[in-house]
Amino acid sequence: MSSSPRSLEDLLATAESPVALLRNSPAGPNVYPGVPPEFTNWRDEQRAWQTTCVLFNLSYHMNDLAVQGPDALRLLSDLAVNSFDGFTGDRAKHFVPCSPDGYVIGDVILFALGESRFDLVGRAPALNWIIYHAETGGYDVAVELDLRSALRSDGRRRSYRFQVQGPTAMQVIEKALDSPPPELRFFHTTAVTIAHKTAGALRHGMVGQPGWELFGPWDEADAVREALVSAGEEFGLRQAGARAYSSNTLESGWIPSPLPAVYSGEGTKAYREWLPAAGYEGSASIGGSFVAPDIEDYYFTPWDLGYGSYVAFDHDFVGRDALEEMAGGDHRQKVTLALDDEDVTGAIGTMFGEGERAKFMDWPSAVYSMHQYDRVVADGETAGVSTWIGYSANEAKMLTLAVVDAEHAEPGTEVTLVWGEEGGGTSKPTVEPHVQVDIGAVVSPVPYVEAVRTSYAPGGWRTANA
Repeated sequence: MSSSPRSLEDLLATAESPVALLRNSPAGPNVYPGVPPEFTNWRDEQRAWQTTCVLFNLSYHMNDLAVQGPDALRLLSDLAVNSFDGFTGDRAKHFVPCSPDGYVIGDVILFALGESRFDLVGRAPALNWIIYHAETGGYDVAVELDLRSALRSDGRRRSYRFQVQGPTAMQVIEKALDSPPPELRFFHTTAVTIAHKTAGALRHGMVGQPGWELFGPWDEADAVREALVSAGEEFGLRQAGARAYSSNTLESGWIPSPLPAVYSGEGTKAYREWLPAAGYEGSASIGGSFVAPDIEDYYFTPWDLGYGSYVAFDHDFVGRDALEEMAGGDHRQKVTLALDDEDVTGAIGTMFGEGERAKFMDWPSAVYSMHQYDRVVADGETAGVSTWIGYSANEAKMLTLAVVDAEHAEPGTEVTLVWGEEGGGTSKPTVEPHVQVDIGAVVSPVPYVEAVRTSYAPGGWRTANA
């Protein structure tokens, strides 16, 4: 009797191909445990982050990796495309590591907590990559992983994490502090007191609006959350449930689930042998209408995801040589696709009657796998891939975040999104028998929301506080 695969490399050896393994994986979309699906309704919760403010509870769904020791900064610098010049204990950073071939492993938020102490928060792929190098690279560091709530049974975490975001967010924070908040530059941190508890504060803007992320010891979460909710009553604060939270990225423009570029190549073979077969990478799923024989066709470069400006050749890091070769070439571009209203309602309309049905389109998030890849077509040819897809009540529109060839990236360009999987659908439990349908789309700016684009632009509140 053969034994079960122990490593990701073992698992891949049992599959027809990495693509076949992932496209037929039973895993559905990422879940957001610990938070109700809705506190009121997801439409009003979405509207709040553009009109008043919302409280996101991020305490449950992300992994949290503590890294400390004499070589902690060197380890992180060796793995990130980002520059660490001037990165001090009062800052945070969007941390992006790549494979030796220059493709994105994942992305997380990195907090500098003090001398040789760091915290990284986000999805598993980037954190697994860091742990592997910490254990095998000869670094004098200690790492401690605090798993997301869905992977533990004790109901606890190391830290709570809340975000107050929206036009009235800073008024809420001022009332919760009982004093004017300190001036805090974008992605800088400080310590504040809320409900007689000391909390860390990060100047952040997940939905493109001014706001703070607050974090501190798990046992103090209820006191801080209650103080924020109470302070927000007069400013229209709404607590956002998991359904609204899953869709906020459509307006801010961040692609949350790039497939980790670890399933092929000699440069990552030792890593695949280290990764467990039952871990994130071995359990991940790909869904959607984009089908390619080679797993490399599902990988993204930093430029694809809008991170090209992060790439700094002021230090040595994994993937540097490959990225230097890519840097001067043509790059795909991240865009928003605004889907045609009539085509969307036509697809939904197939749910009624006895004829063939399109793939069911859930709201507000229509993502049905861990990594959504839908084909984008222009002039009859594949022009790119659509990733995150869903509905924005603020824009009254179905939107997707896509990566397209540069010649099709101009706003106003008309393209087609192929919705649904080939041949009636793969064997994923989230996929029912259906037919593919074409949905017209207009290439649009990213971020889609004008107020958010302004915040990202030179002179916006983000850059003014950078």
